[in-house]
This record gives sequence, C-alpha cells and structure tokens, in this order.
Amino acid sequence: MSKPLSLARLLLISSALVAPGAMAQTDPAATTGADAGGAVTSGTPTAAEQADSDAGNVDVSIPGADIVVTGRRTTNVSQAAPQVVNVLSAADIKRTGEGDIAGSLQRVTGLSVVSGGYVYVRGLGDRYSLALLNGSPLPSPEPLKRVVPLDLFPTSVIASTLVQKTFSANFPGEFGGGVINLTTKAIPAESYLEIGFGSSANTETSGQLGYTHYGSKSDWTGFDDSSRDVPPLLKQAIGSGVPFANIGRTDQQAIAMQFLNSATSVVQRTNSLPFNFSGSINAGTAVDVGSDGRLGVIATASYSNKWRTRDNLQQASLDVGAGAGKSYQQVSTDNEITVNGLLGVGLELGDQKLRWTNLYIRDTTKRSALAVGRNDGTIQDADFLQQNTAWYERQLIDTQLVGEFKFSDALSLDVRGGFANSQREAPYEREFVYVRTNRDLATDPVGDRFVNALNRQRGDASATFSDLNEDLWFAGADWSYKIAPGFSLTAGYAFNDTKRRSSRYELHFDAVNLPVPVQQLRPDYLLSDATIQLYDIGLLEFSGNYPVYDAALRTHAGYAQVQADLFAGLSVNAGVRYEKGEMSVTGVDVYSTGLTPFNEIRKHYWLPAVTFTLEAAKGLQLRASGSKTIARPQFRELIAQPYLDTESNRFFRGNPFLQDSQLWNADIRAEWYMGKDERITAAAFYKKIENPIETYTTITDTYNVTTSFANAPEATLYGAELEVQKYVPLDGFSDSSFFVSRRIALIGNYTYTQSKLKVGADDTTIPYTYTTGEPPAASDFFLNGVPLTGQSDHLVNLQLGLEDTDTLSQQTLLLTYASDRVTSRGPNLQPDIKERPGVQLDFVARQGVKLPGGINSEVKFEARNILGRKFQEFQEQDGNRVYYNRYKVGTTIAASMTVAF
Repeated sequence: MSKPLSLARLLLISSALVAPGAMAQTDPAATTGADAGGAVTSGTPTAAEQADSDAGNVDVSIPGADIVVTGRRTTNVSQAAPQVVNVLSAADIKRTGEGDIAGSLQRVTGLSVVSGGYVYVRGLGDRYSLALLNGSPLPSPEPLKRVVPLDLFPTSVIASTLVQKTFSANFPGEFGGGVINLTTKAIPAESYLEIGFGSSANTETSGQLGYTHYGSKSDWTGFDDSSRDVPPLLKQAIGSGVPFANIGRTDQQAIAMQFLNSATSVVQRTNSLPFNFSGSINAGTAVDVGSDGRLGVIATASYSNKWRTRDNLQQASLDVGAGAGKSYQQVSTDNEITVNGLLGVGLELGDQKLRWTNLYIRDTTKRSALAVGRNDGTIQDADFLQQNTAWYERQLIDTQLVGEFKFSDALSLDVRGGFANSQREAPYEREFVYVRTNRDLATDPVGDRFVNALNRQRGDASATFSDLNEDLWFAGADWSYKIAPGFSLTAGYAFNDTKRRSSRYELHFDAVNLPVPVQQLRPDYLLSDATIQLYDIGLLEFSGNYPVYDAALRTHAGYAQVQADLFAGLSVNAGVRYEKGEMSVTGVDVYSTGLTPFNEIRKHYWLPAVTFTLEAAKGLQLRASGSKTIARPQFRELIAQPYLDTESNRFFRGNPFLQDSQLWNADIRAEWYMGKDERITAAAFYKKIENPIETYTTITDTYNVTTSFANAPEATLYGAELEVQKYVPLDGFSDSSFFVSRRIALIGNYTYTQSKLKVGADDTTIPYTYTTGEPPAASDFFLNGVPLTGQSDHLVNLQLGLEDTDTLSQQTLLLTYASDRVTSRGPNLQPDIKERPGVQLDFVARQGVKLPGGINSEVKFEARNILGRKFQEFQEQDGNRVYYNRYKVGTTIAASMTVAF
C-alpha cells in the first residue's frame, strides 16, 4: 500500500522542475470558498416596490403566467398560488440582505446553494434542477453543467424569483426537483446607478503558496490575446482528415514546434497569492412614452478575479480493504476570472408589455497544478511527479424577446422567443509526468532523479485541444382565458432546437531512446524546437477514431391546463402536457473509416399533473399533488468523449446508450400562514423513477479512474420536509431605541430523504464500453437497495438573524448540514464513493451607511465556513478509507461596498 507524501516533500521535489521566483505577469487578486468579492446592491425597497409587495402585485413572467395567482384569497402570493411555490418580489429580495440572487434564495426551503452559486432544488443536484429566465431556457455558460450560477445576477435587475416544487403542465417536462424562474425588471421603478466593489481572502489561498503559469499577457482579463490559438499546421492537419499515424515524422515535428511552449508548460511558484477582488456597475432608468406608455432600460456589468488553491489527497484502490494502491498529493491553483453583463429594454403600453433581455457571461479558469505520489500499478516504489496546466474559456450569449398582451380582463397572450450560444474552449491542456524509480544506482544510474523518457512508461508529455459550440433556438406561446370567476383555461406551445459540436484532440509526444541528460530537462527545454529536431520527437494521437461528435435535441410541446375553484375553500389545478423529443449523438467520421456511430432517442410523452388545494381554516392550507415528468440525458453524458471535471478533478466519459428517465411524483403538505412572511409547513413526497441515470466509476490495473453514466432499472425516493419561518419583534424587549424597529428572524428547514435502487436478476444495462451481443447484467454495475447518487438522508438549514425593519441593518448566522451522499457507484462493485458535506457555519452582516452629501451606500461583511469544514470524498471498508479527494476548504473573509446614486 502506498503512503501519501507530505506537502513539504511535494514542494521540495517540485523545486527541481519548477521555475522559482515571481509570477511572469501581474495577476489580480481573488480566492475560494464564498464568491466573496461580489458587489452588492441597494438593500432598501423603494416605496413602489414595497407597495406592490404588500398588495401581492408581483411581476412574474412564466409560461401561462396569468394563472399563477388566480383565485387569490390573500396578498401572500405563495399562499394564493395553485402550486407549491415560493415567490420573492423585488422588495422581498432586497430584504434578504443579499446582493445576488443565489444569496437571496438561501432562505427558500428545499434549496441548497453550492460552490459557484449553483442552486439545486431539494438537494437533487444538477440533473433534476431547471432554470428559466423570463420563462425561457437559461443555458449554463459551462456547457458541462445543466444550470447557470445564479450569483451572476444582481438583485437590482430582478423583479421576482419564483421557485416551484410541484410540476404543472405549463413548464417543460424535464421537471425533476423543481424549477427556478427569474423575471427581469421591464421598467425600473425609479432611475438608479450603483457602483460596487469588494475583496476577500481565504485562509488556504490568500497570502499562501500557490502556482501559476504565464499563458499570455492578457490573462487577467479572462480573454486570451490569441497566443493560445490552435497552431496553423495543427489546424491544417485536423482539417485534412489524415490520421496522425499517417503523417510523416518531419511533418509531425513541424506541428509540434508551432506549439506555444514555455508560456504553457513552465509552472511558477508564488509564495503569496493575492486576494480576490470584484467590481460592478448597475444602472436603470425609464421615460414616459405617449399617454399611457413607459420605456425602461436596465444594465449591469461586473468583473471578478478569484484565486483558489487546494492541497488535495487523491487516491484510488482495486481493493478498498487493502488500502490505496495509488496515492498522490496534488497542489492546484485556479485563477478564475468572470466577466458578465446584462442589458434589458422594456416597453409598457397600457396593459401590453414587451421585454428584450440580453445576457453575456464569460467565465475563464487558468489552472496550474503539481502532484507527487506513487502508483503500485506501474513501477513499484517509484515516485511520480505530474504537472498540469490548462486554460478553460466558457461563454454564454443569450438574447430573448417576451411579449405579454392583455386583450381584455379575460383573455391574454404571452409569446416568447430567443437564441443562446454556449462555447467552451480548452486549448493547451498540458500534462508532464516525470518518474523517479528510487532504485539502487548500480541498477539505475538515475534512480534518484526525476526523468521523462517520453515513452509513456518512464515519463510522458501531452497536449490536448478541445472545443465545444452549442446553439439553442427557442419559441413559445401561451393563451389564457378566464371563463368565469374562479375558472380559467390556459393552453400553450413550446419549441426548442439545440445543436452541439464537440471536438477533442489529445496528442502525446513520442521519443525513442532519449538520452538520459535530455530526460532530466525541465518541460519547456524538453520540448524545445532544438530537442524535437535533434532527438526525433514525434506526435501520437490518443483521440480515438471519432474526435468530433455532433449532438442535437429538438422538442415540440403543447399543453392545456385548467384552474378552478370547485367550491368554497377547495381549488384544483390540472393539466396535461404532450412533449415530443428527438435526441441524437453522431460521431463525425473525420478519418473516413466508413463507419458513423449514431444513437438516437425518439420519444413522446403525455405528462399529466394535478394539484388540489384546500383552505381548511384561516391561514391553514392542505395540498395534494401528483404528476409525471421526465429527465433526459445531458449532452455531456451522451457524447463518448473524455473530459476533466475541474471540481472533482476526475475524468468523465459520456455514454451514447443512455435513455430517458421517467418520474412519477406525489406530494402532500400542510401550510400554516401565521402572518406576513411567517409560516410553518410540513410535507411528504414520493417519487418512482424508471431508468434513473446513475454515475459509476471504473478503474484499470494501473489505477486510471474514469467516471461514466448508465441507466439503472428503477429507483424509489420518499421523504418529508419541515419548515418554520418566524419573526420576533424586539420593540417590547427594552425601551432602548436600538430595539424599537428590530426583530429576530428565525428560519429553519429540515428534509429527510430515503431512496433505493431496484435491481433484479434479469435486469440489464448498457455501459459506454458495450459493443455487440447481449447487454450486461445491471447487477454488474448496481447493487439492489443502495441509495441514489447525490441524495443525502438529512438536510438542515438554519438561520438566526437580527434585522432592522426601517433601515438596512442585518446580521445573520447561517448553518447548513448535509449527511453523507453517494457521488458515484464504486468500481467493480466495491463500496460506493461518498462525499461528506458535514456542517458549515456562515455569518453575513450588511449595514446601510450615509456618505457625505447624503449618498446612500452599503457595507457588507461575510465570514464563510467559520468551522473550517473539509471536503472529503472517499470509499470505506473494514476500517480502511481511500480518499478520492480530501482537502481543506478554508475560511473566507469578505468585505464589499456599494454606493447608490
């Protein structure tokens, strides 16, 4: 069994190959943990916003929006809605004291906010969460993820946030845990200009040792200066359709010598990483148009620069009971630069409303990593030094137009359409592996030195170029007609067309009998033009026969829905959605093999949904709902290409044989509304899932770990949740003026969940390794009775806050707990790989401050992960634990300020 090497030893060993000294460029600051430098916005609702909130007039733009609060018995929109929803108005969002939408949603029951601002419904993760913007699809700027990080949206541009946890037919059928819909402001209530800036530090990153590489002089902007463009000769070789094995050695060398060398292959040590920082500007204004018209414009732009260093223990095992057979200690530093902007134009003419929303998000990560460790599956007792550098560009451009037309009090029409483009470019993912055998010098003259023979046995070097482009067109229309008081009909149609092309070319440098002195050169000297020519270094392609894949998804959907008050106190919302989907993945035959792999899912579904709401007593409601929904595989899960997930630091590979999952859902709940924004709710839920998509891990004899996806036969999930939200006024606590307008906010929720897979002796599944013949038994990959991946038995969220109801002054403690959850099925039916989220304690304070000249400003202070929770992902058996990832997250301290003009 290999033992992990200490960080001190890692840094000592790496100093032989790492260029010491200062960074080659001035890198702006930023780090980990919370999105700490995030700028904030005005925390006090305007008079118009407060009046609308009190009256229940909330601007919500979703398909069939007219029926959201039909039959209103109260101004509390969540209580009056026919589904299980939480609606935050513009005033509600500002009262939460958060500057971005992800932060404000932390107060909604059943939502969890994970690193990077990703919000999941009921803890079900990426697969079962759906995000919409003005009722239209909201793609992620990271095409390898399904949902968008909501911390990119400042609260000043959002009119409302709707979270719906029970399915209704007006929403897309891919509705697993729930939907989050953001509605942008069409017309600002008043003109505003806000400028924000912030900074943060993390105990594991800021001021600590880390790594970087030069890249290009413009890296700090998040935009490469074209230095990393695919070299012309490589682009020509890729376009020729000739396999690299058929390209002459001299031509291979010409290609290799055009690679950007030192700037992407020399890792530099910095002894003190900078702090994070960010800045933003938000503005909005409106003018009158005609006698009853209003034209408004809102805009926001922001920039953030963050750093994150992880000292990570990474292990793997063929037999968990015997311990780790591979153990590496990796120190990685990510510099993440985010640039985003939003421009919205709104026009109101009487009851008619138009919104044109344009969104731009660019998220870039510059990664530098060094790892040292042992691998018993290759050379026994040898030390391996691995260096990685990478540059990941992710970009989203989204434009959409929404029209909301009211022809009479009874008849209305909503139309929406738009286009979105997502891109991910990863040029120059470089890896170097040096080996020290530790053998006796009489047997191996360089047994005490790290060498790289470029032969994949005693050293390796590779460069990978990948590119992804996705286009999405969408359109929809919804008619609503109120037949009578308490009775309305809605019908609609939606169309989506998505096309993706993904390419990945992995090239390894190849040498034969490289002289020992050359093997000891640092990476840029090892692959210099002179070395390539003098020692006949060529290129080998490890991309497979199909380095390029096309994927497509087209859906047509129509629905009809009725909302009716059956009799006093009892209402029903019922509908059915017909959804037809055509999904395909095609391997592009770039090398003219004569074979074109093609897999297709052509399915249509009838998706019914019904919810009964009974007003049992004043403030007390009972709800019961049932529905059928689906979960389609994501493109990244279907395309048979490997990709590195930088969060888990593992390679994933898609499976083109995946099928849709179908879900049958049932919920019952009781809601007691004690007062404005005060409630106690209790609920129970049940889901039956046919063909759930599960992650599983494979491992080779040399401890190469790959995670993929396959359909399990069936699963069930059930549980209960309890929520309490109560405010305690302090005006009677003391005569002091300090307590007159202050109150204590007590918010807590608990979710208990159980799930299990059902795997029979005759059940089969199809993994990505399948070729021909009978499909393998599902029991070869899944054990009967084990829980679903991503599901925690216990989820707890507690908030204890002190807030001023008259001015902006808030101090809040937030505690979250999640029990162990499976991240992947274990390889070869070994114990599952689990994550231990544990307990996290945060503190957030916001204070309004008057600056000279009567200028309003806000100051925000954050302390995240105060208890120092670690990240742990492991397998465990017979008292032995194998860590796939273990590192300290660190505590993040952040301060920011916004000035409002």
